[in-house]
Amino acid sequence: MKEKIESLLKQTLEDLMQDGVIPVCEPDIISVNIPPNKDFGDFASNIAMVMASKAKRPPREIAGAIKERMETHGDIIKKVDIAGPGFINFYVKPVMWTGVLNDIFSQREFYGTSTYGAGKKVQVEFVSANPTGPLHIGHGRGAAVGDTLARILAAAGFDVQAEYYINDVGNQMNILGASVFSRYKELLGKETVFPSDGYKGEYIAELARALSQTHGESLLEEDESAAVQICRQFASSVIFDEIKEDLKSFNVHFDHYFSESSLYEDHKVEDTLGYFKEKGFSYEEDGALWFKTSDFGDEKDRVLRKQDGSLTYFAPDIAYHKDKLERGFKQIIDIWGADHHGYVPRMKAAIEALGAEPDCFHALLIQLVSLVRQGKPVYMSTRAGEFVTLKEIIDEVGKDVARYFFLMRRCDSHLIFDLDLAKKKSDENPVYYIQYAHARICSILKNAKDQGLDVDIDQADMDVLAAGEDLELIKTIAMFPDVVVSCATDLEPHRIAFYLLELATAFHRFYNKNRVISDDGRMTKARLVLIYAVRQVLSNALTLMGIDAPESM
Repeated sequence: MKEKIESLLKQTLEDLMQDGVIPVCEPDIISVNIPPNKDFGDFASNIAMVMASKAKRPPREIAGAIKERMETHGDIIKKVDIAGPGFINFYVKPVMWTGVLNDIFSQREFYGTSTYGAGKKVQVEFVSANPTGPLHIGHGRGAAVGDTLARILAAAGFDVQAEYYINDVGNQMNILGASVFSRYKELLGKETVFPSDGYKGEYIAELARALSQTHGESLLEEDESAAVQICRQFASSVIFDEIKEDLKSFNVHFDHYFSESSLYEDHKVEDTLGYFKEKGFSYEEDGALWFKTSDFGDEKDRVLRKQDGSLTYFAPDIAYHKDKLERGFKQIIDIWGADHHGYVPRMKAAIEALGAEPDCFHALLIQLVSLVRQGKPVYMSTRAGEFVTLKEIIDEVGKDVARYFFLMRRCDSHLIFDLDLAKKKSDENPVYYIQYAHARICSILKNAKDQGLDVDIDQADMDVLAAGEDLELIKTIAMFPDVVVSCATDLEPHRIAFYLLELATAFHRFYNKNRVISDDGRMTKARLVLIYAVRQVLSNALTLMGIDAPESM
């Protein structure tokens, strides 16, 4: 419907310019939006104000000309209003809305998908936690955001790859090995000093026990550095297997796992540093190697190799993103923790230095999650090993509730996760409320089938749905394709969560005021078609969020 209005508005402008009513002045973009307030029409546009300066005409004069021409299309347009300095509000004829039901019935699970992305190759990299411990709730939020965004982009017609970057190189991995080896020696009654910056969670002791069952006391005979290396490899392998299992139970899918160590094995870090040197993007100073990030918009230059010869995290990160570009991705989306805010401009600088447009890179920053139980904060300290794991959250509230709650706010907003609310089986819990809408429709349709009533759009008279709550419900499901595209365009997957709640609310409100199955056979047939369509859209939107659509509750 939105596309129809945009197309009609574009044609109207061309006709007005051709007829000399307004000067020829092509607008940069013709924008049509859905007003937040239904009193302002079904659709609205600020095109008259956009064109005013180019056309050298008052915006209300341009709006008036558009209104006059648009209202001649009586088969689509019911009326056009001009508001304020020149906003144009369009009211669509009810009969046009009921046609959406035909779209839903013909497209079924594909309703809401589009070719908007035109097959553009996009990569979404998310979670990418070091395999040094279990995934915690912060990782869970990043997983929900990343996986949902990848699903949305695919639905919008992009060629999407979801990737996990395995940080299996560096000091954190060495600390892991040393922590496990210390607990291993402690388990065997040997004197040991636990690393001051070691990982203290109970999982480290569990890894040590598993290691002793596999290796016995043989590691005590090894050189300590060799023993730590064995502990590191064993622990990281076990932890990463558990990470993958947790993500699987969270309904998170990855197309590819990329190991940081492969960047060194394939000489990609070395090649990237060589490329920067060849292009004159790096220089030596005070015994360190610097990247001229300030030449590409960063506030200062950044170190790639320190004075002691070791590389900073930035060096392999640049090599990794160079590899992404070489794999043909036209849009690169990284989902990072909020503490990486200062890292964004330097990575954009690197992308530009690598010969790509800096705007092809996007970083979504995931803010912290605070757990609340009985109105009180749940204390967490990652360093002390006292944190709530993603698995614990899934076990307590379920993966559906967890995924939805992680997406209830913009990802760059702090999130308070209320465990008591998450477990409620009432309308207060948005997940229960949404899933119950789907289950309730399934129950109604089953009841109809038991009474010998079929859902047949060809036999239903859609004209009886062209008013009141029926029409409002149709307008809400008609919004879904536009919501998907807007989520993909603005990289804001939380909008799907908002939309689902809006649709569930619209359905429950409709159901509380209207009977679907009644003595009015004409209305019954039409409303069965309507609620079937609502169920389909609920299911499609829940699928984008990786959440189940239950048939009974």
